[in-house]
Amino acid sequence: MEMVNRPYAKAFEDYAVRHPEVLCLSADLTSSCEVDGFRDRNPDQFLSLGMAEQNMMSFAGGLGLAGFRPFLHSFGVFLYRRPYDQLMASVAYPRRKVRLMGFLPGVTTPGGMTHQAIEDISIMRTIPNMTVLEAGDATEVESIVAEADTVDGPVYCRILRGSVPRLFDTPLKVGRMRVLAEGSDVLVVTAGIATEEALRARGALDRAGVSVRHLHLSTHKPFDAAQIVDHAVSVRHGVVTLENHLVTGGIGSMVAEALAEAGLAKRLVRLGLQDTYAHGGSRPYLMRHYGLDALALVRGVERLTGQSTGITEEDLSAVRVEAVHSAVKAEAL
Repeated sequence: MEMVNRPYAKAFEDYAVRHPEVLCLSADLTSSCEVDGFRDRNPDQFLSLGMAEQNMMSFAGGLGLAGFRPFLHSFGVFLYRRPYDQLMASVAYPRRKVRLMGFLPGVTTPGGMTHQAIEDISIMRTIPNMTVLEAGDATEVESIVAEADTVDGPVYCRILRGSVPRLFDTPLKVGRMRVLAEGSDVLVVTAGIATEEALRARGALDRAGVSVRHLHLSTHKPFDAAQIVDHAVSVRHGVVTLENHLVTGGIGSMVAEALAEAGLAKRLVRLGLQDTYAHGGSRPYLMRHYGLDALALVRGVERLTGQSTGITEEDLSAVRVEAVHSAVKAEAL
């Protein structure tokens, strides 16, 4: 598996320097969001708003009114929890072309509750006029900047930083889901870092005689419910969703809504954070502890089918073990 170092940093700079109406806004997390190099080389397109996210959101709305396309860079939690009123009134309601680049989605940080965006999809997809995207690999990180900027309105993006695996060879496209396998027993729906976990599990499930149909979502809103239903119809047992997010309001809820509204009687197992906050720790530890990893997916498939596969951790592809702390920032923030 190819690992790509800081794909976002290069992708954003390559795009922004060709589009002078694109502005880079930061809320005092410039290096943590990989735009410090852009700041140094392109100061005329960079604005630091400090630790004042409400002000940054209102300011971005004004920039959008003036014809600029601001890209806001911060941790995901600081782009919706703190400035929610300004997000609604200054950005979403007037359909400003503001791009919210949210880093550290879900349990990708050991920073604990204050830094883990675990309910962002559920909140952002309920906001009228908002598009919601999520990158699952280096290729999608590299393409999400330009793709988000095609949207006529505000966009919220879940961004991966640091060393990111390359899983796909085609770019992210708004509204297009990836069909990664076309099995006939179980439909598995994943997004973000959960897709890599599903890829780890699929080989073992195939060897155990379970045929998996696998969908990867990079667009959470607009959500293609009809395509989900079509794929669910094509499998025998039902659907398993796996997400780096609370199951409430996230992919699990979106799929449940799609099945219910279509009147499709298929069983659904929703894997993700179960009405809980996550504590601090390494990403592999947190994914195992909260049931977000490949082994959890195998157990979810067993629960759905009612059959034991006999698969153990040793049967799964090796997990990438990442350091808890950044080599650059000791606190990993």
